[in-house]
Amino acid sequence: MFSILVDVTKCIGCERCAAACVEVNNLDPVAAEIDRGTTQDGLSGNRLSTVLTVDEGSFAKKACMHCIEPSCVAACLCGGITKKPEGPVIYDPSQCIGCRYCMLACPFHIPRYEWYDLTPHIKKCTFCYELLKDGKLPGCVEACPTDALIFGERNALLHEAHQRIENNPGKYINRVWGEEEYGGTSVIYISDVDLTEVGFPKRDTVAITDLTEPLIHKTPVIGLSVMGSMLGLNWIIKRRMEQSEKNTKEDVPDNDQNQ
Repeated sequence: MFSILVDVTKCIGCERCAAACVEVNNLDPVAAEIDRGTTQDGLSGNRLSTVLTVDEGSFAKKACMHCIEPSCVAACLCGGITKKPEGPVIYDPSQCIGCRYCMLACPFHIPRYEWYDLTPHIKKCTFCYELLKDGKLPGCVEACPTDALIFGERNALLHEAHQRIENNPGKYINRVWGEEEYGGTSVIYISDVDLTEVGFPKRDTVAITDLTEPLIHKTPVIGLSVMGSMLGLNWIIKRRMEQSEKNTKEDVPDNDQNQ
């Protein structure tokens, strides 16, 4: 399984990774720049990767973490989001019913909805899956000028992360962010500052069921509520159509009587 190791101590906040993401995904660069300053974390349907200031002088890339056990996949009712063996979590708009449960389930608040579009879909980083299939690097990794992003096999990158921490005592917090949190992520971090700003919990591990089970348990209630609302709306519309037809008939004069 592929992974990306993010070394926060090497990130200079240049955002070339975010710019490369816009280019690779054929997104609108003007809209992406506007969203950079108007959304809370800089992510949007036009901007799938961002760089956050997590402390004074410290920066960290944020995009989809491509969780090992994705809560968005567990919450999706129709198979619109799947986890690929290579690591990426992929969204298929042709399967999506627009419930947006994935947005509610994601612990990192990554999936974004195209509120501005007449035919909206969910948008998120794809790990540059199409490039991976061609043996190429993800766009963000290719663009990073300081090697703050390293691409490779997850176990190898976990080993590299622990080696850097061990070989540089005092430089890093003794924690590989994403190794176990939420069941583990395909994007892992080492850092000299706390990364709760990126979306990681304060404690090292959080079970994925803590996120998905409450939503799944509520699904029948939500479904029945939606069904009841639709039936009620259908009755109201049908009733109004019948009343309108009746009123129209009453307004039409009887030709026989008029003659």
